Amino acid sequence: MMRLWIALRTNLVLTLLCGILYPVLMVLVGRALFPFQADGSLIIRDGRVIGSSLIGQNFSGPQYFHPRPSAAGAKGYDATASGGSNLGPTNKALVDAVRARLAAVLAENPGISPSQVPIDLVTASGSGLDPDISPAAAAIQVPRVAKARGMEPPEVQALVRKFTTPRWLGIFGEPRVNVLALNLALDDLQGKANHPASK
Repeated sequence: MMRLWIALRTNLVLTLLCGILYPVLMVLVGRALFPFQADGSLIIRDGRVIGSSLIGQNFSGPQYFHPRPSAAGAKGYDATASGGSNLGPTNKALVDAVRARLAAVLAENPGISPSQVPIDLVTASGSGLDPDISPAAAAIQVPRVAKARGMEPPEVQALVRKFTTPRWLGIFGEPRVNVLALNLALDDLQGKANHPASK
């Protein structure tokens, strides 16, 4: 009986500490020190949430940088169905999908060869919601975006550089460009209020 009582007390104390006090403390500390991140890194325009810097969105217009393909949900970019295709590298469906994506990238960005297309523009991430692309993936889209917006390529390239996040501490991870932030900056630069993410 004594062992049962000790076990119950231990269970109660650990439940209070690990299941209630610690999570509440982490929420309070997170909200105090990192309010933007704790609230989901939400991007708000005109009082409306139009996205999160952590969740990829689909952009298909020529005036926008296009994100990494998504296998999340039936149409992709479904935050409630995060996940990859789970297809192996020799699976015919995956091979066909990559070929179709490559053809689309080449058609949308004239003047580039298949060898210039970065892998992240033709393959989906494990989550299907990757918000970033590589600087190389952004670079091949610069001429198309500049032409569609009536801008000079160096002007668009400068904006890409501004929104390129380098490796953390210079060694961890890879440089990346947040597609939503970059596209919003392009719209802001040209004074366009009707961003597709805000509709």
